[in-house]
Amino acid sequence: MEKYICTVCGYIYDPADGDTDNGVDAGTKFEDIPEDWVCPLCGVPKSDFEKVEE
Repeated sequence: MEKYICTVCGYIYDPADGDTDNGVDAGTKFEDIPEDWVCPLCGVPKSDFEKVEE
């Protein structure tokens, strides 16, 4: 699954890990995260994330 990076602080959302502290289960694809989810480190919206090119 593809990882996404916060363009503000560099946090990387990894679907394998999810964001369980904020209600996103491991295995959740980025596009399936609710639109009101925000970066757990800096609080910017999901729209400020970009796909990590590997």
